[in-house]
Amino acid sequence: MTLLKAADLREFCRQLATAAGASQIASDLVADSLVASNLRGVDSHGVSLLPYYLAQWKTADVDVQATGDIASEAGCCINFDGRNAIGQLVAARCCEHAVRLADQCGVGLVTARESNHFGAAAYWAKRISDQRRIGIVLCNASPLVPPWQGREGRLGTNPICMAVPGGEEPAWLLDMATTTVAANKIFKAFNNQTPTIPAGWAMDKEGVPTTSTNEAYHGLLMPLGGYKGSGLAVMVEILCAVLSGSAIGTELGGIRFPGKPVRVSQFFLAIDVARFMPVGEFGARMDKLIRMLKSTAPAKGYEEVLVANDPERRVEAERLQHGIPIDAGTWERLTKSAAALNVPSPPLLPASPPTSGS
Repeated sequence: MTLLKAADLREFCRQLATAAGASQIASDLVADSLVASNLRGVDSHGVSLLPYYLAQWKTADVDVQATGDIASEAGCCINFDGRNAIGQLVAARCCEHAVRLADQCGVGLVTARESNHFGAAAYWAKRISDQRRIGIVLCNASPLVPPWQGREGRLGTNPICMAVPGGEEPAWLLDMATTTVAANKIFKAFNNQTPTIPAGWAMDKEGVPTTSTNEAYHGLLMPLGGYKGSGLAVMVEILCAVLSGSAIGTELGGIRFPGKPVRVSQFFLAIDVARFMPVGEFGARMDKLIRMLKSTAPAKGYEEVLVANDPERRVEAERLQHGIPIDAGTWERLTKSAAALNVPSPPLLPASPPTSGS
């Protein structure tokens, strides 16, 4: 396990992205969004993704020079055409437009088509909530999930994310896949040669639940809560892909499927709380709700009741102080990319016991 300071890891990723042809703005966004996920303990959406991005840029599966543009704008709604640009660059522009429209209309809704992987949805919902707006972000993804009772991939992990403004951190931040786990957790297990995964994560090619990492890697992801998760995934597909006029289901590629444009679509909603009540009153009501939830007597086997973002906030504080652990497989791929791009490796911290992460 390799340990690095967040700032050093961020600068290393920024240099890699720049050396691979990304603009300064895009490189900063890619590096910051990926390292932000590692800081929160969501390692599946952290810097382990960067080598896949670099491979896409090298083969021109992604247009590193594109920036995207507005396809249509009417009232509080925008349809943004990503033009196959770097996903983080598309997402940043869409967040800006969503906040702008919320300032004008009370809500701002932006769909993005022909985009690419943008990291974790939490980063973008938080970007909206940092502007004192409720941020809701959805995204479709590679078709690795069967519809309920099927055995062929038609849907993605299709995450749902919501960030509610608070102080320096969101008062509440939920980022969840509509599968039991994100696909990257299985890919991470496979890349690190972990032989088994927990029950309920995935199915084999026949749609039969499996704990074999190899079978899961070549199989299918399990919908969250059975038919309910499948229904939520379809909802996300409608709001992202159908509404934006983008690729649907099996028309999508993916970061691990070279030679085919990803063509994901995204959905960004910013809500101006002040159109409903004073911001301070809203904050007090959010505090009341969270105190009510956390004051619940914990169930047997638990020490406390947590709300969304509690675990991630604690991991972030720990990793800011002690460093970010990077698994051996990810570090090997990053340093290999660095050697190919003539980018120096960053300084490492002394080894310490691994921190929690996903």
